[in-house]
Amino acid sequence: MAVQEARKTYHEQLDELRRDVVRLAGLATEAITQGTQVLLDADLNGVDDVVARDGALDDLTHAIEERTYGLLALQQPMASDLRMLVSILRSIHELERVGDLMVNIAKGARRMYPGELPPRIRGILDRMGAQAGAQLRVATDAFVELDPARAAALDDMDDVMDDLQKDLFRAIFEAGGGDEAEVQQAVQLSLIGRYYERIADHAVNFAERVEFMVTGAIPGTDPDQAAELSS
Repeated sequence: MAVQEARKTYHEQLDELRRDVVRLAGLATEAITQGTQVLLDADLNGVDDVVARDGALDDLTHAIEERTYGLLALQQPMASDLRMLVSILRSIHELERVGDLMVNIAKGARRMYPGELPPRIRGILDRMGAQAGAQLRVATDAFVELDPARAAALDDMDDVMDDLQKDLFRAIFEAGGGDEAEVQQAVQLSLIGRYYERIADHAVNFAERVEFMVTGAIPGTDPDQAAELSS
């Protein structure tokens, strides 16, 4: 009876960890929305709010990490449970990096102030923020449902972000300008484009952990090995 109760508590702890990963993903998604709006509005006060909220995201990441290590050390999980715990450890750091990158993007509003964003560039940045948020939401849904097929959709979605980044670079070059302020803005915009592209990559990496949890296939390896790895 004591063993059954211990196993019940263990699985409750696993479920709680998964719920907290979803909470963390929600915080990261909110950071994308908020940070993008701060950038587009040149909201200098909003930058501080993005930074403060990132602290909560970091705190939750560290709490999940500690509890996950505790289960690995004390419960000796096997097979699917072990894959889940390993995936959680990888996933939370992907999500933490999303928050960090959004802090960098929001701070871009300060670095470019008081310059105004050209309408075309503003539109591209708006779409990049929306695309990053959409990719992270799909990855989160795949994690919740343990749905490898939904997770696989991230590869095609990521192509959209890559195209947007190319559009941004073209718009920056076409905007031209040779004074110091315009050069500084071009540099900042190039970095911001790279940050959004990296956020999309983190969403892809998050989704890849779903396939590993379900099938045992290690991202980047031959998928034909999945059945053997998960046995």
